[in-house]
Parts: sequence; structure tokens; C-alpha cells
Amino acid sequence: MNVLSVEKLSKRYGPRLLFEDVSFGLEKGQKTAIVARNGTGKSTLLKCIAGVEKPDSGIVTFNKGIRVGYLDQNVVMDSGRSVVDEMLDRDDPVSAAIKAYEHALAQHADEQLMHKAVERMEELKAWDHEARVKALAHRFGLRDLEQPVNTLSGGQQKRLAMAKVLIDTPDVLILDEPTNHLDLNMIEQLEEELNTPGMTLLLVTHDRYFLDNVCDEIIEMEFGKFTRYKGNYTWYLEKKAAADEVREATQQHLRGLMKRELEWVRKMPRARGTKSKSRLDKFEEIKAEATRRFDRDEVKLEVKTDRLGGKVIEVRNLTKSFGSKDLPESYKPIVSHFSYSLKRGDRIGIVGPNGIGKSTFIELLLGRMKPDQGTVSIGDTVVLGTFGQLMPAFKEEQRIVEAVRDIAEVIPLNKGKTLSASQLLERFLFDKEQQYQSISTLSGGERRRLYLCMVLMKNPNVLVLDEPTNDLDIPTLNALEDFLMDLDICQLIVSHDRFFMDKLCTKLLVFQGEGRIKEWVGSYTELREMQKAEQQRAASGKRQVESTKRQTEEPGAGAAKKKLTYAEKLELQRIDKEMPKLEARKEELLAIMAAGGTDHHRMMEHSIELEKATAEIDRMTDRWLELSEREG
Repeated sequence: MNVLSVEKLSKRYGPRLLFEDVSFGLEKGQKTAIVARNGTGKSTLLKCIAGVEKPDSGIVTFNKGIRVGYLDQNVVMDSGRSVVDEMLDRDDPVSAAIKAYEHALAQHADEQLMHKAVERMEELKAWDHEARVKALAHRFGLRDLEQPVNTLSGGQQKRLAMAKVLIDTPDVLILDEPTNHLDLNMIEQLEEELNTPGMTLLLVTHDRYFLDNVCDEIIEMEFGKFTRYKGNYTWYLEKKAAADEVREATQQHLRGLMKRELEWVRKMPRARGTKSKSRLDKFEEIKAEATRRFDRDEVKLEVKTDRLGGKVIEVRNLTKSFGSKDLPESYKPIVSHFSYSLKRGDRIGIVGPNGIGKSTFIELLLGRMKPDQGTVSIGDTVVLGTFGQLMPAFKEEQRIVEAVRDIAEVIPLNKGKTLSASQLLERFLFDKEQQYQSISTLSGGERRRLYLCMVLMKNPNVLVLDEPTNDLDIPTLNALEDFLMDLDICQLIVSHDRFFMDKLCTKLLVFQGEGRIKEWVGSYTELREMQKAEQQRAASGKRQVESTKRQTEEPGAGAAKKKLTYAEKLELQRIDKEMPKLEARKEELLAIMAAGGTDHHRMMEHSIELEKATAEIDRMTDRWLELSEREG
């Protein structure tokens, strides 16, 4: 049964047709991604489906009672209100009660005000929803619910927007580039959240691992058609390659048929009968199909890089922190006594959670920020190029070609070749007609492509890429990856795109917190596997230590503690009675969730109850073992 139906949707911006006659439906639990080039209207299509924009024509229908959540590609929060106020930005009694309770709790309100807030929570039975708010905030790394949202980083604001969308457990989620500005750990958390059974997804993302791990269907917008592929991104690539082969074979067959029919057209007499007229019409149809272009314009990246000497960037005893050690709550070490030497040909990835200091580290390396201690020395032959998260402030009404000419009229390439500004733009898929349009007409992805063009035309030999994959389409990413692989220059890469990092980086600088930076030789995927194995070993070791501690704690007092008190005997009896009930309920919940067939809201309730039951069983088991050993 479809929960969403889209019928003959069309949208045009001025003379530019974005999409036309788009029709498809989504069934409950389906997880679908839309894949297309920048500028084809993916974001606008999502906005039309979510009701944020109106299409020129067509109908969007959701089943009755369906809750829809929408996450925009660009999240900007400039309000001074708190995180909890932003998360619960709605006019209903339960949200108001939770906000009042959280504010009272955080501000250590007097007993009377606190009692009033608790009474209201009890009256509205708002505790489960309050637990959901806190669980989502914790999962998305939002520890301080009272923090003003305009003080959050871009990544924190994106996480807050994601938590806000998920809070009402929507039946259908519409997400536009949900991984932008999220760190790698948070993307893994989001994948886990979105893989909840029964949740229906429609999303646009360039993150290829995310597509593989979350989606079970890919819809491709190409050549004016909407083609569906059942399967994840890897399956889509395989089937797409096969479809391209079939299309090429069909085109060759049609071209041969057109050639034969063309000979007949040339030989036939002027007086045409009905059969001749019919055959002539058929020839025109064959000609239209045989000559139809299916060429994919590819981004062609080429630059001339100046010779890079032996010395690139050398770091000695680099130390930087913010705040004061005398005020531990404000003290934040970024890097501590770090030494390193960057060489030509290095492709180094910089990884770590958002807010740990990666961007500050880049600023230190580039000499834009002074360290507290140590030195950064940049070689004389270094020509820096920086492709950052924040794009330059374009002049919106300026023509695209004029923005490039402001940097250079002619761009030198290798072997003495040159390109004009217009020719360079064509290589970046801006045709001559589009070059004379204003920058204001560009989509987010097209702006990123223009920014990349302006960075590379300066011919850098040390390239710093800070979240380079944001908003770029997958074909452009593939072209950029191949281009960077062939460059014999030094590259520093900060990215949340695991596929991009795995393909490009030969080593990683891993930010571990407290100013510690560790070098890792290998891929990011290998690093994550190692980190997860270490976490499992640490958790297992902690359980073993706690068990040993219980057995050996206060050995001299063992005889005195062996007998149970009357209260402890009652506790042991109560555990004996309650444990079988909890175990039975756990099995019942597992069976319900495995069977499916219930709505997402009920599934989430079952999941929360299962977590609580499992935790209580673990606690009771530990306590039962302790009391039983003492009872003998």
C-alpha cells in the first residue's frame, strides 16, 4: 500500500525546466534515494513533495493520518532560544510542559515551581515524550539543552534539525543531504536511527556508503526520465551499467535500420501512396530515436601545478588551547606538542568528532592563527589552494563568466596549453548559455562546482580540502577523486564522506581529544573496525573487572557479610518472582518486533520498552548473583 503518491509533477524556474511529469509512489517501510546531477531539481522536487514549495502542475498525496518530517539541505538557526525550545517548537500542552520542566530542572528552580512542573508532567503523562526528547538529544550529541541555538556550530545545528524532525516519529521522512556537516561517528548513528523497521524514507545524498547502508531503492533522474532500481547503490551501479550496454546496442541497431530506411526514402517516387506515407512516418520515428543523444557530459579537471620543493609544511612542538587551565570547565586543548612533516604526494585525511579542533588545526597549519607554542614553517615553493566549507561571498547578480574572469582571463595548463575563462567553465559543465546567467540562478551544488573551478584555476601545489564533498553530485565527486589521485601535490583533506576518504587518503591524522593527535596508516574503514574492536574489548574488560571486584571486595569482611539481612532476603524473593515475568515480556517484545505489521510509533514504543526490560534484567541478574553468593 502506497503511503505517498506523486503524479505528473512539473516545475520550472523562468526559462529553465527542472523536471516534468514526475510520477512515482512509496510503500510503507521503503527507503528510496533520488540520484541526479546538480541543477536537475532534486532539492526542489523534495520541497514540492514536502509542501514547502508549490509545483507548477501535478499532485502529491499522502495517506490519511500520515505524519511527514522534512529536513532542508541548508539549516541556519540564528535564534537565541535554547536547544529544548527549538526541539519542541510547537504549540501544544505536552511540549509546553516538557519545556517548563527542563527549564526548572536546569535553573535549579525553587521547590514550589519544581513541584508544579512535575505535577503538570504527571497530569499530561508527558514522561515518555520527555524521555524521547532527551534520548534523541543525547544520541545526536546535544548535551546542554539550555544552550542558545545561535551558539551551536553548523554541524550541531544540523544535528538539532535532525533530532527535531525525528522527535514525533514521522511515518515518512524527506531528507535533503542529511549527512552534510555531520561527523563520521554521527553519520553512523544516523544510519542506525534510519534503519528502524517501518520507517519510510525519501532522500537525496551524495554519500555513497550511506546510500549502500540505508537505501533499498534508487531513483535516477537522467535524460528526462525517472528510472527506478530496486536495491542499494552498489546494485544500482551494476544495473545501470547493464542498461547502458543495452541502450548502446539498441542505438547501433536503430542507426543501421535508419541507414537502410534512408536509402528507401531517397529511391522512392514522388507520388506516395498510403503505405509509403506510413513507412515515411515510421522512418522519422526511427531517425528521432537513432539520433537521440545519451552522452553524459563529464567534468574535465586539469591544472598546471608549480614545482613543489622538498620542504612543504613542517610542524614542530605545535601547541594550542582555548580557555585557562585554572578554569577547567572553559579549558579546551586543541593540539599538544605535535610535530609532523608534510611531503609532496601526501594525501592526508584529518578525522575526529565535530568540535574537536580540526578546523583550528588547519588554520594553524596555514599560518592564519598563532600557536601558543611551537612553529609552523611553510616552504618557499608552496602555492596554497583552499576549498572550504564556507563558499566565498559571490556577487549574486554577477554573470558566472565574469566571476571567473575576475581571477584570470587565460588559465595556463601543462605542456604550454591555455584555456580561456569560458573554455574552463565548459569543462566544469557550465555551457555558454549558462555562463551569461547570474550566479543567483545556480543551485547549491552548481555553486560548489563554480567555487572548485575558481580554486583550481590558481594552480595550487598544496591543496586543503575542508568538507569538499558537500553538495557536489556523484559524477562530479568521481571526477574530482580521479583528478586528485593523479596530482603529485600535497593534499590535506577533512571530510565526512567515508568513500571519498577511503579512496584518496594514504594516511590519517586522528584527533583523539585533549590535544592528542595520532597518525594512522590505512583507510578510514580499517580505522573504524579497529576502534569498534577496541571498544568491545574495553567493555568486556570492564565487566570482568567489576565481576572480580565484587568477588574480592573487602575479603576480611566476607564472613561478617555472608548472612543476608531480612530486607535483602525479601529483595531476593522479589527478584525470583519478577525475573521470569521480565524474561517473558522480553521474549514477547522480540517476537512482536520480528513479526512487524505494526505502525512505526508502536514499534518505537516496543523498542524503548525492550531496552528498559533488558537493562532491568541485567541489573537484577547482577544483584541476584551477589545476594545468592552471600546466602550460600
